Amino acid sequence: MHICILGAGIVGLATAWEVQAQGHTVTVVDRAAPGSGTSSGNGAQLSYSYVAPLADASIWGQLPHLMFSADSPLKLRPQLDPQQWRWGLGFMAACNDRSAARTTQALLQLAAASREGFEAMRAQLQPDCDFAEAGKLVLYGSAAGVEAARRQVALQQSLGGAAQRVVTPDEAVALEPALAGYRGRFAGAVYTASECVADCLKVCQALAAALQARGVQFITAEVQGFEASRGRARAVRTREQGAIAADAFVVAVGATAARFGRMLGAYLPVYPLKGYSITLPVHDTPGAAPVVSVTDTARKTVFARIGQRLRVAGMAELVGEDLRIPPARIATLQAATQAVFPQAAVQGADPQPWAGLRPATPSGLPVVGRAGRAPANVLFNVGHGALGFTLAFGTARQVAHLLAADTALVSA
Repeated sequence: MHICILGAGIVGLATAWEVQAQGHTVTVVDRAAPGSGTSSGNGAQLSYSYVAPLADASIWGQLPHLMFSADSPLKLRPQLDPQQWRWGLGFMAACNDRSAARTTQALLQLAAASREGFEAMRAQLQPDCDFAEAGKLVLYGSAAGVEAARRQVALQQSLGGAAQRVVTPDEAVALEPALAGYRGRFAGAVYTASECVADCLKVCQALAAALQARGVQFITAEVQGFEASRGRARAVRTREQGAIAADAFVVAVGATAARFGRMLGAYLPVYPLKGYSITLPVHDTPGAAPVVSVTDTARKTVFARIGQRLRVAGMAELVGEDLRIPPARIATLQAATQAVFPQAAVQGADPQPWAGLRPATPSGLPVVGRAGRAPANVLFNVGHGALGFTLAFGTARQVAHLLAADTALVSA
């Protein structure tokens, strides 16, 4: 079959990789260069084992601080947008222990499949992407946070998750000496030795080059709509290239998923969560910059060492498709870096400020497969939230399986 994949971020490219491996003819369409959107400046963590969903029961107690504190990592700009309100209500409905446990189980299974897919690709392609399996520490600022983390670890291990352990601040510093100056600022941490990091943009660029060498066609164009008849999509209409016909279509368009869903007659519960990052060159001095990946839950900030750079990413804003970068947000990330790793970054270096839109569902589970009243030969692969890099190859394999197994996709 000829499969047209809409979207050339890490999810779309991973899908193209898995689908092309099945022998299909593949065309990838995106309005920008491969990997240049949200994939280009994300948190760089491959969090296969610690997948606690954003929507959990603890959110209720955090709401006053998250909503009204000046230094809150969460920002909500209410808009006359039914999608925003519908998503917000769905998110709050998912903030309970039962929903979080179901989501955790599904994410762990998906992440395990994704690790297998990513490692198979890496063994075959050997991309130069600053990959490291250096482990991860998730820091908690209070004793209550540590106890909640202990329960999450127990849940994950009961579901077959990787080996993890709750550690004291002293044990965390022993694992990552660069945290020494921050020892008194957190109450404990979860350590996972098997977690990884990589530069997602470099992975995207390597995938695009390899796919092109294997005959995959990349078209830079903006999709304006679809041509359909008898319950099937026949082509996508683009501004620059006209109609692009295919036998089946995979929508992997990240934060614009809801808009594409409306074009096709499907409601997709996907809304952009805006995040920011900076990327700093680091000192070579041992113990100055972290080697272990670190997530500070109090600051909602991640620190990932990618080669000789430190990627610092965080925050979640429900502000629509707004990619402006307020200086105050970048200053917050710089202040977090100074507080947690004061000796890490080269002073005066360009922080390379970046903003991206994470395509999130209320529960945290991606939407994979057919949806709503969309044509029978259209599959969706959207809604990965902050776990797009982590889950990309897992959902790509799900799409490839559906293309092989779903007879409605190939019926004329």
